[in-house]
Amino acid sequence: MSSSSLKDIASPAIARWIAQSLRLNPPRAKSLVMTVFGDTIAPRGGVVWLGSLIALLSPFGISERLVRTAVYRLADEGWLDALRHGRRSQYRLSAQGEKRFLRAHQRVYASPTKQWEGLWTLVCMASHASSAQKSALKKELVWEGFAPVNAGLFAYPGEKNEALQDLLQRTRTAKVVTVLSASDSGLDNVLPLSAAVSTAWPLKETRATYKKFITRFESLQQLLSEQALIDPEHAFVLRTLLIHDYRRALLTDPNLPAELLESEWPGSKAYALSKAIYKTIERPAEKQLAFILSQEQQNVPAVDARFTQRFR
Repeated sequence: MSSSSLKDIASPAIARWIAQSLRLNPPRAKSLVMTVFGDTIAPRGGVVWLGSLIALLSPFGISERLVRTAVYRLADEGWLDALRHGRRSQYRLSAQGEKRFLRAHQRVYASPTKQWEGLWTLVCMASHASSAQKSALKKELVWEGFAPVNAGLFAYPGEKNEALQDLLQRTRTAKVVTVLSASDSGLDNVLPLSAAVSTAWPLKETRATYKKFITRFESLQQLLSEQALIDPEHAFVLRTLLIHDYRRALLTDPNLPAELLESEWPGSKAYALSKAIYKTIERPAEKQLAFILSQEQQNVPAVDARFTQRFR
């Protein structure tokens, strides 16, 4: 390879962007491990050698000790299963973890545009539910996009049966909730449930988070447009940081139908930006991933068919 090609690949501007990003927004080890599992490990069977995971996270400044602590905690929380092979360790997604990663994958990589038929899913907590049950339910329901519209009553515009079945089973709270499908009555002078959108859902916070994400990654998109070739390690770091930040933005987004959102909702722009950058760096990022994984396994699994529709 010519010296000019090497110069194109090892871009000082990209390196500076990465360094500044890690300095201003240092990712936490446990959260970053979750991102790497979701974007790179889960699509390839959900199993990784600990040494490979340590190598993948090294460019982010995450030490071996922090990686070990992170996977230990994720295993303790039921996300991962640990496998011992002599003095070496593997980690794989637990059965429950695989389900949750697949659902999260669909949320992150699928287009946010969807049709709404005016039906609401309502979850009503029983008065005899314990404080622990109420707390666990609220956390899970908010992640799924539900919002409290009244004491003990959560609502979401659309159908959520599969996700609800899973979270109720996981939290063992099926006996303390009632789940209903409902629509506005259409009666004159009656407040529709959609009137609660601006107060029940944190849309102001979500808008601000998206705008910050867009500003940050539009600068990266500009840098990438000026590069003929991208260094594989840089590409993997950039792709991981992109998904890590986009996933954090989605944590505040209830993913409401367009009919209930303000005009020029930034979520669509954030998705389009993520898709454009992801596709630009996908091939060199995959090259780096295959190189790291191949150090400890002969055959790197292909992407599972359930995960092939990323940003399609």
